[in-house]
Amino acid sequence: MSPKNITRTKPKRPKIQPQMPIDTSAMSSGQQAAMEIAEAARDQTVSSISFAGDLFMGNYDPALLSPFPEQTEEDRKIGDKLVSEVSSFLAENLDADEVDESRTIPADVMQGLRELGVLRMKVPKEYGGLGLSQVNYNRVVMAIASHCASTAVLVSAHQSIGVPQPLKMFGTDAQKEKYLRQIAKGSLTAFALTEPDAGSDPAKMTTTAVKSEDGKHYIINGTKLWATNGPIADLLVVMAATAPKVYRGKERTQITAFIVEMDSPGIEVTHRCDFMGLRAIHNGVITFDNVKIPVENLIWGEGKGLKLALETLNTGRLTLPAACTGMGKQCLYIVRRWGKDRVQWGMPIGRHEAGSQKIAYITATTFAMEALTWLTSHWADDHDKNIRIEAAMAKLFCSEAAWEIVDQTMQIRAGRGYEKATSLRARGEDAYPVERMMRDCRINTIIEGTSDIMRLFLAREVLDPHLKRAAGMMDPRLSLKERLAEAPKILGFYAKWYIQRIFGCISPMRFTDKGQLATHHRFINRASNRLAIKMFHAMAIHQQKLERKQVLLGQIIDIGTELFAMSVTCAYAESLAKNKNKRGDAYQLAKEFCKQARKRISQQFRSLSSNNQASALALTKDVLDGKVKWMEDGIIAIDKAA
Repeated sequence: MSPKNITRTKPKRPKIQPQMPIDTSAMSSGQQAAMEIAEAARDQTVSSISFAGDLFMGNYDPALLSPFPEQTEEDRKIGDKLVSEVSSFLAENLDADEVDESRTIPADVMQGLRELGVLRMKVPKEYGGLGLSQVNYNRVVMAIASHCASTAVLVSAHQSIGVPQPLKMFGTDAQKEKYLRQIAKGSLTAFALTEPDAGSDPAKMTTTAVKSEDGKHYIINGTKLWATNGPIADLLVVMAATAPKVYRGKERTQITAFIVEMDSPGIEVTHRCDFMGLRAIHNGVITFDNVKIPVENLIWGEGKGLKLALETLNTGRLTLPAACTGMGKQCLYIVRRWGKDRVQWGMPIGRHEAGSQKIAYITATTFAMEALTWLTSHWADDHDKNIRIEAAMAKLFCSEAAWEIVDQTMQIRAGRGYEKATSLRARGEDAYPVERMMRDCRINTIIEGTSDIMRLFLAREVLDPHLKRAAGMMDPRLSLKERLAEAPKILGFYAKWYIQRIFGCISPMRFTDKGQLATHHRFINRASNRLAIKMFHAMAIHQQKLERKQVLLGQIIDIGTELFAMSVTCAYAESLAKNKNKRGDAYQLAKEFCKQARKRISQQFRSLSSNNQASALALTKDVLDGKVKWMEDGIIAIDKAA
């Protein structure tokens, strides 16, 4: 018999076994190296279980989101003051369209931001910084991003992934004393990981750091690409390969992080990149030719660089949802005004059915993005929480949603959306910068982990409880007898677990205390159980080959991410409706978002049952082998390649 209401106790979770090594026996040497480095970088000292991760196991407990976190009155006042000061300063002093045209953020604006403390928001107070909470930091980034994305990226790259964040987390007292104080006085920083031939694959990194004979220095050689702020930075966090170590009889590349001062001899900026959007960011190619740095500038320890990068990004990538939400809010401002004022065929375009659907999507989705931003920001301030799954999901969802929002805004504005704001202004019209916003927005699904990489990262995380539990049966190093001995224990767990998931699909919890949103809570509960079953089936069918099924895994992650967004949006709406502001319309926003998300989830479930990956792979092979080259006839080739 189905319970009439949700039980407010946390679901019992089985004990997680030690980390299971991934079977790399069927991989190429390059794949093995990449997988081993990536696995070594995963933080295995904490449980991978989280609210979002539990959704993939069929566990949905909205009590974990209630009450929805809020700022203290003292912290809110700090944020209110700085957001107001920064917003007024940029509105009066920074022409974002001129920044886009000139590819330059004016020096006086940079100085003004320094004086306001914007470039030391993440530096602790004891070192001369503002020591802001993650929530207030993201409030400021949201405001800046709504006005000028290039400026927002400069501020974020400097503090979210540049020197301040990793130094706060892993730096020595001496490093903090020296460099955080330097940053508080105005020094700009950057993060250098990517190389021309090494993006998401750390095994291909060629930048090296070799210890000097006297053991007092490291000598760095190599080339880094796309280090945002790098060409104008004073300090860099540089990732480099140090001496390999033997692990299980094989040498494993060690990726290590260093603080590098840009005025060190041997460093040269050889090129400033020019991009489709974010045209004022300084991002380029940096070469290191026998650059000598003291051993004291090594951060955390040899071989811990990639883990440092991943841990830094858990919090660092939270600025991206905030920036996307700022852009979404600006789009909402634009479509509200244009949708009301622009009259065609006898009524405002916003009241036509097609326009209405777009505006409803923009409004409801921006509300969901805001909910995700504030939840993950608050959880980041609660240092006892492990938010690596939630932070990655917030980044994935908000970056994809922001692109769709800008696209819908472009469609509503039509020709005026495609026209540059400077041109609109020159002929006397409202200079809404939709064209610039579209160019600036596109990078969000790429930086700090592309959407595809985010899905693979999340897939590895949410599969972890299953992999650990089935370690004994799946470890190829064990004999058949040893593996079979593990079977009763594993099958005993999954027999009960599977029946519970089936029951959860047939008779989900009622959530009668959830009022207007009860039906959506029931959907999340049912869909979570269904998702858990689908993922279990995928593991059973594909086993060790599952990691190659990137499309299937991506669909599973997209469903879980939508369910997470629905959960957080409902909790946010319930909180807003109950507080002193009496924002009952928050329920309307949450219900509209949930209706839209449910359609997408249903479509994704249907897609799980269809499989055209084999035919797509076969066609792609023919294309890459040149067998379909005739399809390119009739064009003027860009280059003279065969």
